[in-house]
Amino acid sequence: MDLKRTRARPAAPERPESFRDSVDEFTAMLLTERGLSQNTALAYEKDISQFVAFITARGRTNWNKVTPNDVSAWLRAFAKKNVTAATTARKLSALRTFTRHLVSHGTCANDFTAFAANPRRSRPLPHSLSEREINALLNAPPANVPLGLRDRAMLELMYGSGLRVSELCNLTLQSVDMDAGFVRIPGKGSKERITPVGRKALAALRHYLKAGRPTLLKRKSGAILFISDRGTALSRKTFWVRLRQYAARAGIAHSVTPHLLRHSFATHLLAHGADLRAIQDMLGHADISTTQIYTKVNRQQLAAHHAAHHPRPNLGKEEPPSGK
Repeated sequence: MDLKRTRARPAAPERPESFRDSVDEFTAMLLTERGLSQNTALAYEKDISQFVAFITARGRTNWNKVTPNDVSAWLRAFAKKNVTAATTARKLSALRTFTRHLVSHGTCANDFTAFAANPRRSRPLPHSLSEREINALLNAPPANVPLGLRDRAMLELMYGSGLRVSELCNLTLQSVDMDAGFVRIPGKGSKERITPVGRKALAALRHYLKAGRPTLLKRKSGAILFISDRGTALSRKTFWVRLRQYAARAGIAHSVTPHLLRHSFATHLLAHGADLRAIQDMLGHADISTTQIYTKVNRQQLAAHHAAHHPRPNLGKEEPPSGK
């Protein structure tokens, strides 16, 4: 008798073939049913395949054997590799979407991502220009040519009212109430916010409307407030390019963007005692928590001023004993 032929073989471990099948099915669903682009679907597939490789190495053989602890361990592995919180959050979001797909199709009994905590993202504090830099920037456009008058008015209005660059470029003649000193900004749907315009911004606008815009005006210009030398609406890209040129002329070494003027508007208002709710309304923030980030900026600036100008800048820090 051939013992080799009759000896019972140990049962082969369950192979994780269902993992690959499920991922392929999910990817196809993203392409056909949801209509996502191939690049987006492949990004989902890559993130989920990473998780499959991770749980396979941990001995999981089907989706019902995957646990919340597996997900937590997967996320911790990213932290050890110094993967950014934003990237980790994206991977977890992809896995959550995939897991809901598994549960809805009966492939998995429970959502093993249900208790996974989103990684905390460190929100960078917005930078702002100093008041001296702002003054230099606003004085950079030439005052003797129509384009310079236009650009000075745009810079004054953006900094004076905290507008987004898209809002600035889409303003019409009817958007600005010169007598009342307000600008109307259309929002999503029928929403509209009304923001004050400062005296200097109003003066720059009046100068532009009197001596700048009529020279640039063409038949096709319509009611757009800020127009190019061709008489068309000024694009955001063109304004961005001219802003960089004026920043260089003003001697500002670091990068200046349209959004930096908006940050400077909010930071300077808060530094001069403006109410946070009022700043929220002027910026058009739906949530006060978005505006509250400027309080952190203000506290940092106050601490820097204290350290630079107080006669005892180390006040509050523990000093070594005098030896007495």
